[in-house]
Amino acid sequence: MRKPSSIARDEASRPAATRKLACAGVNGQHTRAKWTFNFDALFADRPDVFVAGDLLWYPVEGRPDIRRAPDALVVFGRPKGYRGSYMQWREDQIAPQVVFEVLSSKNTLSEMARKLEFYDLYGVEEYYLYDPERNDLSGWLRQGERLRPLETVDGWLSPRLGVRFALDPQELQIIRPDGRPFLSFVEVYQRAMLLTERLRALGLDPDAG
Repeated sequence: MRKPSSIARDEASRPAATRKLACAGVNGQHTRAKWTFNFDALFADRPDVFVAGDLLWYPVEGRPDIRRAPDALVVFGRPKGYRGSYMQWREDQIAPQVVFEVLSSKNTLSEMARKLEFYDLYGVEEYYLYDPERNDLSGWLRQGERLRPLETVDGWLSPRLGVRFALDPQELQIIRPDGRPFLSFVEVYQRAMLLTERLRALGLDPDAG
């Protein structure tokens, strides 16, 4: 097993650009997980809202070549539950209304243009693209038959989701309708542990039935 000091030296010797790209990749993974976790929680009491991350969406029956896997998608009007993929013809022909993508170093301009074209063609109502490296958010809203770019997304209130987007100096914040920000798994765990400690300090057993 390699020693931590050896790993640290290897990391330090990597070019700064390479370390930056690796960091952006990790940030993207955390962002995807945070979005799906929080949207699932936001609509936990809505049995007709399906949330998924990195799930292949097939909009056309008999055309498996036509597909995309958004980093996060939200579908209103479809039940929760496991799906190996989202086959639209089995979902009452309801397309995901809201999709999210996280930009990474591997994405090309032509690839992102094709994604926008796909979401425009197949009926997405709101499309959001976040670049965690630059902390930049772009958005498109369906107006008539087309997705149109939003002039500004900082402070934007999603018509479908009811959440507000805010770009602070470090990262994108998504604010729930009740004013609380989306939290990561770690933040939720830390708050739960703090609450547990406070209950025990009051002589209460949080594990009691």
